[in-house]
Amino acid sequence: MLYIVATPIGNLEDMTYRGVRILKEVDYIFAEDTRVTRKLLNHFKIENIVYRYDEHTKGHQVDNIINLLLEGKDIALVTDAGTPCISDPGYEVVDKALNSDIKVVPIAGVSALTAAASVAGISMKRIAFEGFLPKKKGRQTFLKELSKEERVVVLYESPHRILKTLKDINETFGDRYVIIVREITKLYEEIIRGKTSELIERLEANPIKGEIVLLIKEAEAVKREKINKYPQK
Repeated sequence: MLYIVATPIGNLEDMTYRGVRILKEVDYIFAEDTRVTRKLLNHFKIENIVYRYDEHTKGHQVDNIINLLLEGKDIALVTDAGTPCISDPGYEVVDKALNSDIKVVPIAGVSALTAAASVAGISMKRIAFEGFLPKKKGRQTFLKELSKEERVVVLYESPHRILKTLKDINETFGDRYVIIVREITKLYEEIIRGKTSELIERLEANPIKGEIVLLIKEAEAVKREKINKYPQK
């Protein structure tokens, strides 16, 4: 059986009882970074074998994991933080496991995406999650297409790129209302809301640290444009 196990994104108290039990019971654990996962395992006194599974090793590890599963071994897949297969490698092994009639079980838990959405203070009924933006190639083209989106856009961003991203959004989207949720579940957790122009000025004066979830509220102008384009008869 293949277990997809969510792990804390900061506060270790967010680890579920079920998640701890599964990590203790499986034969092997495959992790994005074995050093990060080992800290989690040590905290919960879990003595288990951990192997690396990331963008650099998935080429051979996918088949290795599938072969172990077919031999009857139970395996847990974890990422450095949060729910696997959302914005990191993992879906390939899940896809191959399902195609091989291997049972795949989600062990639900925390996700930066849903945690940030819950405290954004805006309607999250319709969202478009895009993970990390392209750093260079195709970035501006991608942002221009994204600016037409009628749903709330959710992005992941790093602290040293957030200011550039806000400036790019201000240029392509216009002065849009955005929400920054940073250091989720950690000591310096913070929610910052306002127009991109306001946040640019704020961050230029006081840079921020920590991993970031950025939410871009849909523009009313985008909605009205579509209504006008397709008028009701």
